[in-house]
Amino acid sequence: MIAKISQNLPGSWTKSLQVYAHRRVIAILFLGFSSGLPLALTFGTLTLWLAEAGVSKTAIGLFALAGTPYTMKFLWAPLVDRLRIPLFCRLLGRRRGWALFSQLALMVSILALGSTHPAENAQLTALFTLCVAFWSATQDIVIDAYRVELLEERQQGAGAAMVVLGYRIGMLASGAGALYIASASGWFMAYAIMAGLVSVGMLTVLLNPEPATESTPESLKQDERCRALLEKRAHWGPRSRAVITWLYAAVWSPFVEFLTRKGAIPILLFILLYKFGDALAGVMNNPFYVELGFTKIEIANISKAFGLAATIVGGVLGGVVVNRLGIMRALLVCGVLQMVSNLMFVILAWTGRDLTALTAAIAVENLAGGLGTAAFVAYLSSLCNVAYTATQYALLSSFMAIGRQVLSSGGGWVADQMSWAAFFSLTTLAALPGLLLLLWMMQRYPLRRDAVN
Repeated sequence: MIAKISQNLPGSWTKSLQVYAHRRVIAILFLGFSSGLPLALTFGTLTLWLAEAGVSKTAIGLFALAGTPYTMKFLWAPLVDRLRIPLFCRLLGRRRGWALFSQLALMVSILALGSTHPAENAQLTALFTLCVAFWSATQDIVIDAYRVELLEERQQGAGAAMVVLGYRIGMLASGAGALYIASASGWFMAYAIMAGLVSVGMLTVLLNPEPATESTPESLKQDERCRALLEKRAHWGPRSRAVITWLYAAVWSPFVEFLTRKGAIPILLFILLYKFGDALAGVMNNPFYVELGFTKIEIANISKAFGLAATIVGGVLGGVVVNRLGIMRALLVCGVLQMVSNLMFVILAWTGRDLTALTAAIAVENLAGGLGTAAFVAYLSSLCNVAYTATQYALLSSFMAIGRQVLSSGGGWVADQMSWAAFFSLTTLAALPGLLLLLWMMQRYPLRRDAVN
């Protein structure tokens, strides 16, 4: 069996690395940068600005609600999939037109946010924060769809790794980078420069092609059902028929097409469970470090800076693993590594305040997390029907995000009931249901690409 698998695996590990040199894969790195750039401007960087301006802690806490568009973006994803923006889409195509339009709106929103004075008018600051989050989430919808449609199947793993890498670099620029600029030249200049950096994504869009628009057998079947529905409602007027046709194609069909697939419910359950152990541990990592006696500087240097580097390395390796093994087997390998990595925190709990043990735990956990994220993003991409890419990817990613938040929300209560060593042992076991479900799905619902490989 091992010999048979070896024969089916595509190319060598060295050849798998070469996928990162492809122009379109490199383009995804810059689009990932543009996607990650706005996040800190509405969260970490913004809260520091608000605190410095003297805004109350209660008000600062309420600003977290500005992140709602990131979890609710599936609500307007059908518009991005089907609505054509005048001039932009005519000149650039549907995906590139929406990308450039959302990036221009994002640039203006960031500049407007930077020009506000939180101490004098916090409501106006909140309004433009929401605008930045909305256009950032809209850009994410477009970039995710563009990535899935632009890349070939064999490039999806590398594309997932590159978008994660670019996203992290963008967050670093708008986090630490913006703080350096604000210290030297003030908050307006920091936000103005960040607005200018949106041009990285705009230039990338202009220099790369529009993906081909495709119909699929599944989308054609949905169109036929819509025509059959309209034939039974011949009394409806032309305007009503046009509205129903658009809603059916943009909103109803992406839902129905996915939910009527074989294994749709197990797939959704797997999306919830794959990173459950990782999420459960992650929500309590910082309290764990503090209770062990590590200082904020030590946590920042090792957990944030060194951890970011390990995540980036893991993401790049994850793309190689996907290209080499196929998506489903990569999910299994990376999932096992994610699960085992939680045991490093058990060792840290036994060791106590030890910088070497902390560094080792962070290195292993972030490396495994980067591997798992790259494989998981590639998997979500593979689930999208190219006729409904924007809507389905937004739905799946929002479902994953909301599910992880709900499932991990009880992590603090669980940690209160037991020792840290027992808690992190439990988070290791929490990864097992997702992996067992994956093993079952590999037999019952293999991906077409993996079946070919």
